[in-house]
Amino acid sequence: MTAGGRPLVLVGAGGLAREVLAVVRRHGPYEAVGVLDDDPAARGRVVGGVPVLGGLPALAGLPDAAVLACVGHGRARAGLVTRLAAAGVGPDRWATVVHPAVEVPDGCTVGAGSVLLAGVVLTADVRVGRHVVLMPHVTLTHDDEVRDAATLAAGATLGGGVRVGPRAYLGMRSAVRERVRVGAGATLGMGAVLLTDLPDDETWAGVPARPLHRAADGRAHEARPAGDRAHDDEAAVRA
Repeated sequence: MTAGGRPLVLVGAGGLAREVLAVVRRHGPYEAVGVLDDDPAARGRVVGGVPVLGGLPALAGLPDAAVLACVGHGRARAGLVTRLAAAGVGPDRWATVVHPAVEVPDGCTVGAGSVLLAGVVLTADVRVGRHVVLMPHVTLTHDDEVRDAATLAAGATLGGGVRVGPRAYLGMRSAVRERVRVGAGATLGMGAVLLTDLPDDETWAGVPARPLHRAADGRAHEARPAGDRAHDDEAAVRA
């Protein structure tokens, strides 16, 4: 276990915080001193061996600590970053956590506030924005760009020259063809294979990936052209 280093406060008491703490407590370079969460029921809990100190106001008592937003959903994470910035968290306070087994080659960049967990691969000239989360075994190949607050779940793979927009979410083991764009706030389902551009704020799933639409029963179904009966017996995907 590594001790010492700059004090670190994580914001958000969920699973992502515990995953980050597992890296930091063993490898540094920070020393986690607390977790903040606005849920009153969380105060006093211990998350990954670190106490929950209270809500965001508790940050005022830790002026020297680095800060990391640990909310899994990109939209919520982006909103939290905005709140923290308004509370006085400047650019020099954002922590960046990269598992020590992850190589960041020359020509690749990782923005402040981002998290890269074990098994992530960056090949050549990859750009990872700010407050991005790359879960285990994500693969980014040459010339990929992942914009701010995007989330790539475990095993997601991008071909070369892919652009992932801010706050987008790519599900576990999804794959994106080279030179394809994933729009801002878009969602790609688990195991999906994306062959064409995914527009902003849309949700696509399947192989190949297609847009989903919400039916009257509240379930999300694959949208398909009229008269296409190939998928009539497919089970609906819960939204």
